[in-house]
Amino acid sequence: MRDLFLLDPDVIFLNHGSFGACPRPVFEAYQAWQLELERQPVEFLGRRCEELMREARTVLADFVGAEADDLVYVTNATIGLNIVARSLPLQSGDEVLSTDHEYGALDRTWRFVCQKRGARYVRQPLPFPATSAEQVGEAIWAGVTERTRVLFVSHITSPTAIILPVAELVRRARGAGIITVVDGAHALGQIPLDLAALGADFYVGNCHKWLMAPKGAAFLYARREVQPLLHPLVVSWGWMSERPGPSRFVDHHEWQGTRDIAPFLTVPAAIQFAEAWNWPHVRTACHELVRCARHAITARTGLAPLTPDGPDWFAQMAAFPLPCDDTGELQRRLYDEWRIEIPISVWNERPLIRISIQGYNTPADVDALIEALTVLLK
Repeated sequence: MRDLFLLDPDVIFLNHGSFGACPRPVFEAYQAWQLELERQPVEFLGRRCEELMREARTVLADFVGAEADDLVYVTNATIGLNIVARSLPLQSGDEVLSTDHEYGALDRTWRFVCQKRGARYVRQPLPFPATSAEQVGEAIWAGVTERTRVLFVSHITSPTAIILPVAELVRRARGAGIITVVDGAHALGQIPLDLAALGADFYVGNCHKWLMAPKGAAFLYARREVQPLLHPLVVSWGWMSERPGPSRFVDHHEWQGTRDIAPFLTVPAAIQFAEAWNWPHVRTACHELVRCARHAITARTGLAPLTPDGPDWFAQMAAFPLPCDDTGELQRRLYDEWRIEIPISVWNERPLIRISIQGYNTPADVDALIEALTVLLK
């Protein structure tokens, strides 16, 4: 499938998880929307925008198991989660419970909001290595107190690439009257979603990562009952709109002034591309290649993996501990000397390498990484 993507053929790209990669047919659809916008901007944005966005929302909503008026497009997951975090009625002494596996930008978002409100952001540590979903769930729930107002967790964590037991956590939080906010930045496209069945109050996902839409396409979902809690991050013409329509939520958050809506309109093309190429089969093949990399890397380092093996723990992305003192130098040499694009970071004082496998990757890509690590980690 490599020829279907626009990636530099001279680079071994094992970092799909950071910004994604758009297939050629999807990118062509994206450019076609941009060209249509530029040919008649007033017609496109002034007269057709509302209906075009509704059609694109409907396709995405069907794909993720939601109603079209319960989600809106946003530029990225961080913006969607900022809308939620800045809107919730936190007061002095309230607590926002999270984990120590969350994406750094969102850690900062919640700390910022909590400092403004006098609330407390609690980063609950998870067991390392993990042994069962029940163990992980109990470790998170152990942080709940009588002051917990919000539970914020990733569906698939960014630094460690672990699938968290969000369904059970959402169920328990609902019973305790705790608002649930799920960061699904890495979930859409890696694992099947049914947002109505999941029942989270708020869920945010990126379309430009594993769904392979153009950069700048994400969504914010809110249960109908909690939508009135949200305030628009950008106040524009949708605020106090008097036009007839079923969703004030969409009015408040969809229109933010002049901007390129082509990434949102291209999401249906990304979904169509995945369906045409039997993406469940592709995901399974990618997962097996991640497993091969996991076994090879842990065999060479002798360091225990973060989780047990299996699709309940990781999908197309996984992170592994490394015996490395200078992660920046190792990442630089992998790229400069071996042309391997892969992230290496320090999480909880542990060096980690995170591999992403997408449909364009091959066993030869993994072999090259193993060979490079064998040489560079001597």
